[in-house]
Amino acid sequence: MAKKRGDRSPNLKLRQPDRSGPSTKTLLELAEERDLFVLAKNKEDANKKAKRAETHGESIQRGGEDGDDGDDDGAELSPTTERILDTILWTISLAMLHFTLDVLVQHQFSADRVVWAKVWTRAGQALLVFAMLFYPLHPHPSNPSILPGLPKRVQPIIRQSIFFVASICAGCYLIHITNTYGYMAVMKRAPPVGCLWVWSVIELDLPWAVLSLASAGSFLLLKGYSIR
Repeated sequence: MAKKRGDRSPNLKLRQPDRSGPSTKTLLELAEERDLFVLAKNKEDANKKAKRAETHGESIQRGGEDGDDGDDDGAELSPTTERILDTILWTISLAMLHFTLDVLVQHQFSADRVVWAKVWTRAGQALLVFAMLFYPLHPHPSNPSILPGLPKRVQPIIRQSIFFVASICAGCYLIHITNTYGYMAVMKRAPPVGCLWVWSVIELDLPWAVLSLASAGSFLLLKGYSIR
């Protein structure tokens, strides 16, 4: 049979809990006395203001940089300046072509020695001459009219006609002097005429350039000349 356990419950005294409240100050009361809530709120507001100011400053700086980039991109050269720079670039190239042709012609005719001072002088003279020709004749947005007073639609035709005639004359004349004139005349005339021929052909539209070269080739065949 099961044995009953003895009653071992302790002898505890029962009483009501203490409802009189805490005898010392609570954490909330201590925080209120030291204005911790006010300080925390002020600090939070200050952090928000600083963050807004930093964001605003970055946006202003970014906008300023974008504005500077826009100013740099928008800084364009005037049409007159572009035309002058274009003229300088082309005339220097043509002068160097003249320099090269001058040296090649002297070597071809077995010159004793190349007088470099004269070669550079002739190249400088060619630079000035081509600059005076290139500036008014080369097409440019700031110089659409080659002959003032005429309609704009005929200006390109006039310009192409000038270069077409110049290319044919220069090409045929260069072929003629290299086959009939003496070496002294060839040495003096071939470089500038050759540069004029090259420049005129470059200025032409493709169909006119091909027709110009075909005309020079026909002149070569009709006269019975040879390329030497």
